[in-house]
Amino acid sequence: MKIIVPELLSMPRLFKNLTFQVLTAIAAGIVVGHFFPETAKGLRWLGESFINLIKMVIAPVIFLTIVLGIGSMGDVKRVGRVGGRAILYFEIVTTLALLIGIGVAYLIRPGDGLDTSHLQKGDISSYTAASHDFDWAGFFLHIVPGNVVRAFAEGDILQVLVFSVLFGVALSRLGDDARPVIKALERLSKIFFGILRIVMVLAPLGALGGMAYTVGTYGLASLLPLGKLMLTVYMTMALFIFVILNAIMHYCRVSLWRFLGFVREELLIVLGTSSSEAALPALMDKLERMGCEKSIVGLVVPAGYSFNLDGTTIYLSMAVIFLAQVFQVHLTLAQMGTIIGILMVTSKGAAGVTGSGFIVLASTLAAVRVIPVEGMALLLGVDRFMSEARSITNFIGNGVATVFISVQEKAFSYTKMQRAFARGGDSDLTDSDD
Repeated sequence: MKIIVPELLSMPRLFKNLTFQVLTAIAAGIVVGHFFPETAKGLRWLGESFINLIKMVIAPVIFLTIVLGIGSMGDVKRVGRVGGRAILYFEIVTTLALLIGIGVAYLIRPGDGLDTSHLQKGDISSYTAASHDFDWAGFFLHIVPGNVVRAFAEGDILQVLVFSVLFGVALSRLGDDARPVIKALERLSKIFFGILRIVMVLAPLGALGGMAYTVGTYGLASLLPLGKLMLTVYMTMALFIFVILNAIMHYCRVSLWRFLGFVREELLIVLGTSSSEAALPALMDKLERMGCEKSIVGLVVPAGYSFNLDGTTIYLSMAVIFLAQVFQVHLTLAQMGTIIGILMVTSKGAAGVTGSGFIVLASTLAAVRVIPVEGMALLLGVDRFMSEARSITNFIGNGVATVFISVQEKAFSYTKMQRAFARGGDSDLTDSDD
């Protein structure tokens, strides 16, 4: 016993590193999914349980971050200015993502000459039904919570965002009377971030379960027939990240590479679980640590989660052009303009809806009426594998947006950024706060 304990205590730091643990779990998930598919399908609960644990704290973390940020800001006009800048940024960048997706799809033409007779087709009835049931008036009415408790219970981010902004503005107008409330909320915030740190210890299990289930259910062999489309989508998203988003970060005098290194654990979690939601609270925490003002983090990240879906926008635009090429449908300039206009709106309208990417795609094809909606069945086999690229791009895009708005508002600390980058991101969610 005296020999074993010192050996355990001197375990290499590498094995205690969360990044290494998640990477190992993802690799193990791929192996289990490929060689033991039935066993892998049974591991789905690991991934879903981890995501549910994260969802458990998302609404409270968003509420506390926004309220404390606005409450300490003390300027209601500034809240409106930050919100306006964020919406304008979202619209410009997502439109650029849309145009890039269409441009690359036309340049590489991944759908040309594809023989659809040998492709596995899936059932899209649930997505097409949801697209017909989608009601714009209902969507905008849904943004305003009719019941605050239900909004928190269901984890509806947009409703929580609206209530939090109103609560924060009301709190900021109380002046000195708000101080006891703010102090209580600050203590509560530490508790919820403490819960988050505990949950993040289970991240490797979540990544293992999510990746094993994906590979075991859909199989790596399903990637081959649509390999050109997948390669094109991944290449386009990499182009968007390392050219467009890199240019934005360069303008802000922040290194994109160092930022990605700082949030590498969260990126791996998103990769393993195919859900940007799984890393949302951790992203907010790290953006604040690297110098972004709390109030801006609280406003931009939750809003971006619904309206700044760069990866989803790229995928949707490329999927439409891909299906047009598969079915040899020649799109006129007028039809292309219609598709762009529809996607600019619908890519934001279905935010937060389960399977929203496919629902938006179905509604877009139904509106254009020149590309068979049934063609979506061709994409179901590889959609899950492309969701990782979508989620990672959405995640990075929202981080960049927050940095940009913070810099524009002169609410970004380069000193804190340098300190955070020097420290690295590995221990931020496992150690206590300084």
